[in-house]
Amino acid sequence: MLRMTLLGVGTAVPDQDRENTHMVWEAPDGLLLIDAGGSTFQRLLRAGLDPLALRGIFVTHSHTDHINGLPALIFQLALAGYQQRLPIYGNAPTLELLQGVFSAFRLEKYQVGVDWVVVEGGHEVPLGSEAYRLRVADTVHPRPCLALRFEDRLNGRALVYSADTEPCPRVQALASGASILIHEATTPEPFAGHTTPRQAGAVAAEAGAERLVLVHFSPKYTMSAAQAIEEVHAGGFRGEAEIGREFGAYSL
Repeated sequence: MLRMTLLGVGTAVPDQDRENTHMVWEAPDGLLLIDAGGSTFQRLLRAGLDPLALRGIFVTHSHTDHINGLPALIFQLALAGYQQRLPIYGNAPTLELLQGVFSAFRLEKYQVGVDWVVVEGGHEVPLGSEAYRLRVADTVHPRPCLALRFEDRLNGRALVYSADTEPCPRVQALASGASILIHEATTPEPFAGHTTPRQAGAVAAEAGAERLVLVHFSPKYTMSAAQAIEEVHAGGFRGEAEIGREFGAYSL
């Protein structure tokens, strides 16, 4: 099974029902965590997933709401008996900042062994999976950020996550033909580095996506869920559209 489970779907400021946006990709060869906002270890357990089955972590960028749970997760994995070395993938500036964060926490012996793997936009991530391939693209955001495209090697179906971005040609191309497009929809009006629900609808329509899931969204800070879906349709998308929900799972 190839499946993405949303561990959090909120904006940089969580609300009562939404943690910071992060998610986990489930494949036969283990779990790949995408970002770590909040209490990730617990959220994996609540999703029915074993944190010790993690085979890697992909960090899209270095803004606090996407990395704030990572030092605690590394600490907790060590205490829980994680025995493997854990690859952490990301662009060079993000990994450099994270190494400084880990050093500041002084985790010492209470951290799992980490291999830092630099990846660049436009390339395939060297995961070695027989089930899927992962390609990434640079987004347009105040800090260097990577969007992700997971493709089933057997049937070519794809799930794409925009990460944090304003609409841009590279993410648009990455999303082409996606079966599932998980796209941020942070702001009610166009704002540099982020996307509105209407703009997300336009991206999905242009990409020919089958299904659109809005994340990095909050009815408190963005707009109501009903209005957001109306805005998606106003952007030209006629496929299945929904607001991402905590622990929602999306299978290819």
